[in-house]
Amino acid sequence: MESPAQPAVPTETLNPRTGADGAPAGAAPGAVAGVAADAAAAVARDLAADTARLDPRLLVNRELSLVGFQWRVFEEVLDPANPLLERVRFLSIVSSNLDELFMIRVAGLEQQVAAGVTEPSSDGLTPLQQLAEIRRETLRLSRALNAAWEDELLPALDAAGIHVLDHPQLDPRQAAWARTYFDEMVMPVLTPLAFDPGRPFPHISNLSLNLAVLVEDEGVDRFARIKVPDTLPRLVPIGRSSGGFDASGTARRHHAFVWLEQLVAAHVDRLFPGVRVKGVHPFRVTRDAEMELQELEAADLLASVEHGVRERRFGSVVRLVVTPGMPDAIRDLLVQNLELDPRNVHAVEGPLGLSGLSTLASVERSDLKFPPLFPAVPAAFARGDEDVFAAIRRRDVLIHHPFESFGPVVEFLRAAARDPDVLAIKMTLYRVGRNSPVVEALLEANQNHKQVAVLVELKARFDEESNIGWARALEADGIHVIYGLLGLKTHSKIALVVRREGDRLARYVHLSTGNYNPVTAAAYTDLGLFTADAEIGEDATQLFNYLTGYAHPKVFRRLLVAPVNLRERLVELIDRETEHARAGRGGHLVFKVNALADEQMVEPLVRAAQAGVKVDLLVRGICCLRPGVPGFTENVRVTSVVGRFLEHSRIFWFRNAGQEEVYLGSADLMRRNLSRRVEVLFPVTDPALVRHLRDGVLAVYLADNCRARRMRPNGEYERIRPADGEPRVDAQALLLASPSAPVPPDGRDR
Repeated sequence: MESPAQPAVPTETLNPRTGADGAPAGAAPGAVAGVAADAAAAVARDLAADTARLDPRLLVNRELSLVGFQWRVFEEVLDPANPLLERVRFLSIVSSNLDELFMIRVAGLEQQVAAGVTEPSSDGLTPLQQLAEIRRETLRLSRALNAAWEDELLPALDAAGIHVLDHPQLDPRQAAWARTYFDEMVMPVLTPLAFDPGRPFPHISNLSLNLAVLVEDEGVDRFARIKVPDTLPRLVPIGRSSGGFDASGTARRHHAFVWLEQLVAAHVDRLFPGVRVKGVHPFRVTRDAEMELQELEAADLLASVEHGVRERRFGSVVRLVVTPGMPDAIRDLLVQNLELDPRNVHAVEGPLGLSGLSTLASVERSDLKFPPLFPAVPAAFARGDEDVFAAIRRRDVLIHHPFESFGPVVEFLRAAARDPDVLAIKMTLYRVGRNSPVVEALLEANQNHKQVAVLVELKARFDEESNIGWARALEADGIHVIYGLLGLKTHSKIALVVRREGDRLARYVHLSTGNYNPVTAAAYTDLGLFTADAEIGEDATQLFNYLTGYAHPKVFRRLLVAPVNLRERLVELIDRETEHARAGRGGHLVFKVNALADEQMVEPLVRAAQAGVKVDLLVRGICCLRPGVPGFTENVRVTSVVGRFLEHSRIFWFRNAGQEEVYLGSADLMRRNLSRRVEVLFPVTDPALVRHLRDGVLAVYLADNCRARRMRPNGEYERIRPADGEPRVDAQALLLASPSAPVPPDGRDR
């Protein structure tokens, strides 16, 4: 069939003050020295390329797309097929995600409004219009969360023997226990802060839960604030008792909790002897938490990040959450002293800050949770007669977390630390978590006199303090630590081991879509590759020279590296698929990412779809490309899968007229990833592994009719349900049952 003509994508004038994703335009490349020049040059290329803008009809607003993702997670709260405590966990996740949305995205829009930015974003909404839509949607979602808690989850928990009680519901025995707990554990921690001419309005910390107390002192009404201590459990356990037997005959225990803020409120008169307490009203504050580092002027990046973390405590208030019963006078006092736009006050029924419900996950009720996870050991590492290096020499090894164990990654590093033939270990660390076995392996390697170099990205949002601690611990042991590059975040996940083998040096590389963190490896879906491929090893060496020294590589043999060549190569690969379709060879690409928000990636995808390429986008969260627009995106299908595990792997598959190519990596299709971060996409070349990724991973996700949602042309999502007689396909459940890539026959060994 003849390919349709290629009409130009409709355009309009580019906003000269912001980029396509609403970010401020970058500085001139000449103003930046050293490796930062690459970041500035990439931004300059982006802005130069954006001489035209896609038609707003093709785009979904980035921020509203992010809010839409929270609604999809909220659907898991309402799904009775999920175990009860998992539904509670999903509820806490949505609440926590809303906090971050306000701390970062809403705060950024507020800054644009304050700076007088009125130009619309690419989808046609001005910053002020975006804020209005976000306020409306997030308030609606917040109220839906509280309604789901009060009307569905709370009664279901009560029926299951888990009682989350309001303080007035406590029986006399429980009330006596609670009073003793307050006297011994809570009251000594509390510090009531008055507000009067001699005492200034207290600082209200980010995400803190507080009580506004109205007291009458000598006939005058006065305000005081009590911070509910976050060092104590938000849900205070008040003992367990026998609850009979479950269906299997096992004795069931009842668990009872009371809200800490209600416990404080019930005994607040103990904190104000001699005055009359007239009312107690909870409130919660969200502040701007985005750090703005003046990296180019910083003499010490570590000190600059530490300062930014401290300053984050004093960011401007972007949301105040109260209960509807708070008197107008107290609300007005808070608005005035927090210097808050009254439109950013959210009134919701029920407990504030439902992220605190995550503590219920510790309740010992396996019958109310997902079955325990027992990740498989990849077959390539299951042989007991060879070490990890021999296994990697035999063939490339693909690991799919959390369906397969993170253990081989740790063992790879431990083996490198202990092997006398290993000379050097180099790796990047973005989020490693607490008590990290990865860091322990690096410390052991250094003690065994290996050359160890580690890039610890200090600017990993909300992990800055943890990463500062790890950087200092590694430095204290004598390890060479790089804090990150000026102007760039290092988001790539790569480890390089250099080993002496006879009269040559061999390089072993692990590359991943996810962090070197065993905790998230059990909760996020990620893919990792072990390889001894010589060209990938050479590229890895070049990359670390770029990260640790002053090298400016322009060409990599196998890796796609941002900000060097990743964007350009992805566009070339998409355009190649477009040319295949125009030439009658067909065209199909499947991208699995967390987000698609970069217009310069949207535009070639639209061109490909117009040329007849089948474009399948598995996008977990933000997706700014609208499918089904006549004449432009009829060949685009956008699917979002939300389930037990957080979808985090990035896969880029190209049909390439039957000569398939597939890349995995750390980068999403966002401007920050492609232009302002060090990212790596790496090829999977073993045909058996390529087929597994195509048929055993991507095809499974695209066939999901249990956890998948499909975007409609209006930008909204609808949940896919199996048709009558159609088998149920739950992608994550199927991968749990059969995760491993096939092991090629020995004839395919290197």
